Amino acid sequence: MEGLMMHRPLRIADILAHAAQIYPEEGIVSARTEGDIHRQSYAQTAARVAQLAHGLIAAGVKPGDRVATLAWNGYRHFELYYAISGIGAVCHTINPRLSAEQMAYIVGHAEDSLLFFDTTFLPIIEGLSGQFPPSLRYVAMADEDKQPESKVELLNYEAMLNGQPEQFDWPEFDETTAAALCYTSGTTGNPKGTLYSHRSTVLHALCTAISLPKVLREGSRILPVVPLFHVNAWGLPYSAPLTGASLVMPGPGLDGPSLFKLMDAEQVYSAWGVPTVWLGLQQEIAAQGRLTEGFGHLVVGGSAAPRAMIEAFEKEGVDVCHAWGMTEMSPIGTVGNLPPSMEDAPLSEKLEIKRKQGRRAFGVDMKIIGEDGSAQPQDGTAEGELFVRGNTIAAGYYNNPEATAEAIDGEGWFGTGDIARISPNGTLSITDRSKDLIKSGGEWISSIDMENVVMGHPNVANCAAIAVPSEKWGERPMLIVVAKGEPPAPEALRDMLEEHFAKWQLPDDILFVEELPLTATGKVSKLTLRRQYAAAG
Repeated sequence: MEGLMMHRPLRIADILAHAAQIYPEEGIVSARTEGDIHRQSYAQTAARVAQLAHGLIAAGVKPGDRVATLAWNGYRHFELYYAISGIGAVCHTINPRLSAEQMAYIVGHAEDSLLFFDTTFLPIIEGLSGQFPPSLRYVAMADEDKQPESKVELLNYEAMLNGQPEQFDWPEFDETTAAALCYTSGTTGNPKGTLYSHRSTVLHALCTAISLPKVLREGSRILPVVPLFHVNAWGLPYSAPLTGASLVMPGPGLDGPSLFKLMDAEQVYSAWGVPTVWLGLQQEIAAQGRLTEGFGHLVVGGSAAPRAMIEAFEKEGVDVCHAWGMTEMSPIGTVGNLPPSMEDAPLSEKLEIKRKQGRRAFGVDMKIIGEDGSAQPQDGTAEGELFVRGNTIAAGYYNNPEATAEAIDGEGWFGTGDIARISPNGTLSITDRSKDLIKSGGEWISSIDMENVVMGHPNVANCAAIAVPSEKWGERPMLIVVAKGEPPAPEALRDMLEEHFAKWQLPDDILFVEELPLTATGKVSKLTLRRQYAAAG
C-alpha cells in the first residue's frame, strides 16, 4: 500500500526561491576581483538568477548541456549554480589548480558548451584555448566597463543579464535530472566526473543543515574559504540559503591578513576550509592579538587537522568541527560535533574526540571491510577499508564504466580507499589510505601517475612516490628512486614530471636508495616507506 501524499520533485531552484521569500534580509557579501565589496540579498540574487537563466537560453544553452565555471567564490559564481541547474543544464566547476593536461582533459570529456571565468583566470583561458574544443565559447565574469581585452573572443556576463526579465518560470523535470558535475583528482589516471542530481543536492543540503544546526540558521554569517570549484564548497551554496544563513565570499584573497580583515569587518561567525588556510589565519590572529569580531566556529575538512591547530583555536574560544567526505559523497559524510555530555569535559578529552573525523551524517551508511573481505565490527578498534552508501553518494562516474566498476562493490557500496575505524556511536577515525594518493593542501596527487612518468627515464630501475607529513600542507610528495647505472639528476626528473603535473604537485624531495622494501606479494611497501620517512616533512 502506498501513502496518499503529494509527490513534488526536489529542485535546486526552490532553495533560492524559498530564501528570497523567507529570508529576504540575508544574502551574499563578496570581495570582488574588481577590488571592492559587493552586497546582495537573496531576493536580489533570485532576480539576477532569473535574468541569467533567460540569458543562458538566449545563448543557446539547452537542458543537459554542460556549462563550465572557472571562478573564485563570489556572487556571480553563486548565481551560475542556480541558473544553470534551474534550466535543466549541468554546472561543471573547474579547479584552476589542476595541471593544464588535466584541465584540457576534463573540458573535453565533459563536452562543455560555455565557460564562465573570473578575469584573473584569463591567462589560463588564453593558454589553453587551443586545447579546448573549438566550439567552446567564453564568458568573462566582469562589469561591462571592465571587460578584458583578449586574443580569445569573449562574451560578457553582465551584458548577458542586461535587459532580461527578473522573473523566470522554472521548468519541472524529474528530480534525478543532472544538476552539477565535479571532477575528482582523488584517483589514479585521468580525473573522474561525479554527476550530482537535483535530488541528491537538495537532500545533502537538508542533511548538512541537520548536522550543523548551531551554524546553519537564520542570521548566521558563514565564510566559505573552501572553493566553489572544490566539491561545491561542501554544499554551502545550497545549505546556507536553505536555512537563512548569509555567505561572505572571499574571492581570491585567501591569505591570513585578507581573511582576517574581511571576517572582522563582516562579523563572520563560522568559517569553512582546509587546514592550510587556517594556519595562515592563526598567524594573523597572533599578530593582531585578538580574534576577529563575532568569530566562534570553524569547520575543517579536506585533510586531517593537526591537533595543535585545533587546540590553539579552542583555547581562543573557537569551536572547531572536523568534517570528512569526498567529491563522490556530495561531499559531507561525517561531522565532528561534540555530544552534549562532552561540553564540560576537560580540553584534553575534547581534543581526543575533535581530532577524529566525526559522527556520520544522516543518510550516510558506513561499513569497514577487512583484508579477508569480511565486514568488521564497529567497535572503535577493528580496522578495514571504508565503504559508504546513501542518497547523496555517487553510484558511478560520468561516462566512465571502467572506473565505476572499480569503485562500486557487488552490493552497491562505494569504496573510499581510506582505512578506518568506526566506534559504536558512529564516530569515524581515518587511520591510513589504501589508494596510492597524496593529499596536499586538500588537493590530491596520484603517486602511481608520478611513478609511471619517472619510470620512463632510462636511468631509473624502480621508484615510489609517498606522502610525508607537512605542518603547512598536511602532506607533501617525496620521490624515492632506485637508479639504474648513473643516477639521474633530480632536476631532470622534475622536468619530466612538469610535463604532466602542476608545479605544486611536484615532489619536494627526491631521494636515491639501493632498494625499496617489498610486501610478501612482491609489491613496494608504501606503508613501510611512509613510516620510515614520516619525520622527513
